[in-house]
Amino acid sequence: MTSRTFDERVGAQVFFKCENLQRTGAFKIRGGYNAVHQLSPQQKERGVLTYSSGNHAQAIALAGRLLGVDATIVMPENAPEVKLNATRGYGAEVVTYDPEETVREDLGRKLADERGLTLIPPYDHPDVVAGQGTAGDELFEEVGDLDALLVCLGGGGLLSGCALAARHHAPDCTVIGVEPEAGDDGARSFRTSELQSVHNPDTVADGARTPYLGPEVTFPLVLEYVDDIVTVSDDALIRTMHFVWERMKQVIEPTGALAAAALNDGVVEGDGRRIGVIVSGGNVDLERAATLFEKIR
Repeated sequence: MTSRTFDERVGAQVFFKCENLQRTGAFKIRGGYNAVHQLSPQQKERGVLTYSSGNHAQAIALAGRLLGVDATIVMPENAPEVKLNATRGYGAEVVTYDPEETVREDLGRKLADERGLTLIPPYDHPDVVAGQGTAGDELFEEVGDLDALLVCLGGGGLLSGCALAARHHAPDCTVIGVEPEAGDDGARSFRTSELQSVHNPDTVADGARTPYLGPEVTFPLVLEYVDDIVTVSDDALIRTMHFVWERMKQVIEPTGALAAAALNDGVVEGDGRRIGVIVSGGNVDLERAATLFEKIR
């Protein structure tokens, strides 16, 4: 999608890749389906497990339903209700935990070992990264060369996959990851070239509350193929989310607004460039969205 009003606001020609219109309402179905599809018949028979705040949870749940694979999903008890309900609706077993007391990765590995399930992490997995990168691949195929590509950053699956797509289609394209200020572990990791972490960051972007980039897959790819990582405030996210709802008529979640917010808030300058923006998802409780919008009135 494009928006003339947004282009005028930021001084660029912006192309939005609207993954909020994807099945399950987010880009995660790309990587989740690919990862489950690649499993051996024996692994599919035993079932899969993942941990996620919501979008990857729904992706694995739906992939399991489509491919006939039982799915167990570890989710924080404070995950958005819309994501919890949708995950259960796809037929997955949901195991909730208190994020203040439990590390989801530890709980996920424990349950997977006890039940003999194949663990598919939300981002640090080659098949997940390959699937997520198809969002960037499609954007370049649809709009041609871009001067810059902005991608939201949580664990790095979407960013690293899209960075690979950018290097294939437009080697001179500047690839920038965008994360919330409270969850700036990616920016700190990028600048120090050493993996940094953050514990349960307080941000409206629930899809970017990951503790760290993937040490095995996504962090090395980010270091090699990404040009910069920037952060935006929660207020900037809410303002951008409100603009997209009101002017572009697209329902997006706070995490889905990360990349666009970097432009809208002036963290990244438009400079008359052709810029791609990945809108990562649109799974947000409507009551919560209304509460967020009240903050900017």
